[in-house]
Amino acid sequence: MNAHDTAPVPPPGCPAHGSGARVPLHGPEFAADPQAYYEYLRHYGAAAPVELAPGVEATLVTDYAAALQLLQDSGTFRKDARRWRAFNEGKVGPDSPVAPLLAYRPNCMFADGADHLRLRQAVTDSMARVDTRRLSRSTEQISGYLISQFAARGSADLLGDYAKQLPLFVFNELFGCPADIGDRVLFGISGMFDGVNADKAVEVLFQAVGELVALKRSKPGDDVTSWLMRHEAALSDEEMVHQLALLLGAGAEPLRNLIGNTLHRLLTHERYAREGGLIDEALDDTLWENPPMSNYAPHYPAADTELAGQHLQAGDLVLVSFAAANTGPALRASRQAGSNRAHLAWSAGPHACPSKEPARHITVTAIEHLLNELPDVELAVPEDSLTWRPGPFNRALATLPARFTPARTGRRTEPLSPVAGEEPETPAPSRPAERGGMWSQFLNWLTR
Repeated sequence: MNAHDTAPVPPPGCPAHGSGARVPLHGPEFAADPQAYYEYLRHYGAAAPVELAPGVEATLVTDYAAALQLLQDSGTFRKDARRWRAFNEGKVGPDSPVAPLLAYRPNCMFADGADHLRLRQAVTDSMARVDTRRLSRSTEQISGYLISQFAARGSADLLGDYAKQLPLFVFNELFGCPADIGDRVLFGISGMFDGVNADKAVEVLFQAVGELVALKRSKPGDDVTSWLMRHEAALSDEEMVHQLALLLGAGAEPLRNLIGNTLHRLLTHERYAREGGLIDEALDDTLWENPPMSNYAPHYPAADTELAGQHLQAGDLVLVSFAAANTGPALRASRQAGSNRAHLAWSAGPHACPSKEPARHITVTAIEHLLNELPDVELAVPEDSLTWRPGPFNRALATLPARFTPARTGRRTEPLSPVAGEEPETPAPSRPAERGGMWSQFLNWLTR
């Protein structure tokens, strides 16, 4: 499509074509070519009418300056999802496929004003205590374990076998999860994002996190859960559960996508293979052009207002398209001028990602370790046969099949440092590792 056309032309296959309806951001057509949709949406101006799921209407901000205005104006645009008018009026039900990521929960992402400041500070201060060396070491150990599960095969799905699992394992270690709790955390988050028995998965996740909070109240350790608990904000048990569930859920899925999308870029762009040593650059390019959360940051006007000439009513759902803003004319010029990290992939304003640096560090370490262990890894299928998962929020491949020379990997014999004040979890020798969950199997592997 020509960006200079004066009349908007919907992308091929777009159900809004010629109907005047809202532009759908769900379904395989959008997943296959989101940039064509963003180009079309720019014809509406800085913001456009979209549909996130059947019957779920929203306004999507596609312009960089308008996105910054919204993200930084916490007086006009609020985060508390209890303001969502369509939800309150019953036009969107709790069973909507987008409700789990939009409906209100008592955590810092859905808080405003003093409540947000208190909860956010506790989260930010606790995450800031994560030691980079410990993070590198645990990421390398977890990477080694995951690679050992498929290295001898000579092939793997680098998403399902690696990128999906690694963030969950790293967070389990950072948050001090013992074996049984960690198994259920992994089950809960995987089910919640995969949509497999999602209600049960959410129930399992919150029960497991509740048990983790109770455990750390009686037996604190050197982990994010205990640091958050000891913070001067004095979070209640309920507040603890909701902040931890947010950190686990909101961290795992974007990080899975970031690792997967960066690996995809490294395996499909020849210059990275030709020049080598460009993981950081590939990561930045991915954040610009294929950010793991493409459309999110839900906000609600506190009163009727205008944004970049668009009229909005109080309680309207407004989202930011990080992907569209990053690739629009304003940021394209900024990037060409050498400002390589001016993108909005981490959001901006008071609700910007609090874990940006740990996320970068985990991604780079995980990819470096994979490429060191499997130096000839390559895509196992034609690039144009890859499919992207449908949905309005995430940018994620369904699979990333790869092949490589089968390799033997040594078992890690040095266990992770036990959480301060706790004995390391060591399963009984008579219990087969296969009977435990994924986290139990990893802990077994470490202690063999």
